[in-house]
Amino acid sequence: MGGPWQPPGTCVLLVLLLALPMLRVRATHPDCSVVLYFQEQEAECLEIIRSESQTPAPPGQQGCLTEWDGVSCWSALPVGQSRAVACPDILHVFKRSKVLIRRNCTESGWSFPSPPYYNACELEAIGSNNDTETKASYFVTMKVLYTCGYSTSLAALLLAIGIFSCFRKLHCTRNSIHIHFFTSFILRGAAVFIKDAVLFSDESIDHCTMSTVNCKAAIAFFQYSVLANFYWLLVEGMYLQTLLLLTFTSDKRYIWWYILIGWGVPMLTVCVWVVTRLQYDNHGCWDDYTSLYWWVIKAPILLAIFVNFLIFLNVTRMLAQKIRSPDISKNYKQQYMRLTKSTLLLIPLFGVHYVVFALFPEHIGVDARLYFELVLGSYQGFLVALLYCFLNGEVQAEIKRNWGKWQSSMESNVFNLATQDFTA
Repeated sequence: MGGPWQPPGTCVLLVLLLALPMLRVRATHPDCSVVLYFQEQEAECLEIIRSESQTPAPPGQQGCLTEWDGVSCWSALPVGQSRAVACPDILHVFKRSKVLIRRNCTESGWSFPSPPYYNACELEAIGSNNDTETKASYFVTMKVLYTCGYSTSLAALLLAIGIFSCFRKLHCTRNSIHIHFFTSFILRGAAVFIKDAVLFSDESIDHCTMSTVNCKAAIAFFQYSVLANFYWLLVEGMYLQTLLLLTFTSDKRYIWWYILIGWGVPMLTVCVWVVTRLQYDNHGCWDDYTSLYWWVIKAPILLAIFVNFLIFLNVTRMLAQKIRSPDISKNYKQQYMRLTKSTLLLIPLFGVHYVVFALFPEHIGVDARLYFELVLGSYQGFLVALLYCFLNGEVQAEIKRNWGKWQSSMESNVFNLATQDFTA
């Protein structure tokens, strides 16, 4: 107990090894708090040590200098005094313990911690090895599901964009907005695959401490695609409201405003977020959702969802008035119903869970959050393509008309070829 105490590099390693099964079970970035906590504590302690080294102690005064032992920072003390610290304060990793770890400053230096960290600091229950393997298998299955979901959505969205682009009769402001909306879903799916490839392709890399340009660029692109997705859904709601207000006149002049909102607002938001992170919180890979600066991204998304909800209520009110109005013809009523049913379904469907989860801390409802955002969210693009394109009566009629023309053309070519052979 009285011998010199050397900072053991294995102390923090022991704590991390004890907590590692929990990190593997939950497999979400907030669990990197264990690593980030010790990094922050070490940086603060080393800063104190640097400042003390620049201010030499008075001659004849003996004592122990400030020291980082791998777990806690021990402030400087005169010989013969002692200091006590509590266990690391990491939520959902260590149980709250009233036991204090004490060290004495002796003539030989700092004494060993008493009691040792592994006796004083008790971890939260983390389950058995079988439970850990079950959870690991669960997340592998979830990754397979959302990979299939995004792949299906990408294929459906590309086909829908091709249909809207190929048929001239489908070229209009409404379908142009749909194409931008589809593109935002394509970007979102691609961003998920890019993020997985950068962060999790190599299991030997600790993504908790990864801080490369590629990693930060992948996260910034992912945040932009998510923002663009929500804001193009907002544009869909705004366009629907404009149609009902203007009665299908003068809608083309608003297209550039829609593009500015759908792509420009997310770009401006992400640029502000990137500059903020570079200046004030340039740590890790920027995927720590517990950061205060995460609200730079979250607040605009919540604003878009809130405005869309107001549009949803207003459109419902206007639609009810127009359908009951005797001045509106039957064709216009059918047109209103066809245009509104998809958007009225999408507005409450997308973003409701986001609002619910935004009211709780990131560690609450992790399994439900992952299921909604990854698995169900991966099929949203397919649902959008289905509602706006494949189940659209106008699109179906145009495909049938062109299919009939193609069949007639083929039959005519076959007949001409047979006639030429007969008369030759």
